[in-house]
Amino acid sequence: MPTIFSKIIAREIPAHFVYEDDLVVAFLDISQATKGHTLVVTKALYPTIFDVPEDIAAHLFSVATKLAKAIQKAFHVEALNILSNNGENAGQTVFHFHIHLIPRYAKEEITFQLKNNMGNLNTDDYKERARLIKEAL
Repeated sequence: MPTIFSKIIAREIPAHFVYEDDLVVAFLDISQATKGHTLVVTKALYPTIFDVPEDIAAHLFSVATKLAKAIQKAFHVEALNILSNNGENAGQTVFHFHIHLIPRYAKEEITFQLKNNMGNLNTDDYKERARLIKEAL
């Protein structure tokens, strides 16, 4: 099923494009959480990062790096968040893989709060979590 991003890529919905190649596009996020807030989107419809082939993901992140540097130069920013919500429990609302490049001008503009569980874990907990990830590779 087409997403809003599919429609933007097909030029059915207008957007302000800043980059395009055979695999990805980038355009200004309509919300502009901060000046220069840009989305980097796979052209093919992959719902989440779990679905994106590694070569396409590598290309997308290479493009994102170039765009981050262009945003830094264009807007004289010293900080930038890279954000991607993958899955409903992560807050994803458009199920077409994309990453946000969000320039930061002041520390207070946007807040991301992650729970710190460091005090609730022991060395064995970390070892087991690391083992599970390595085993899954």
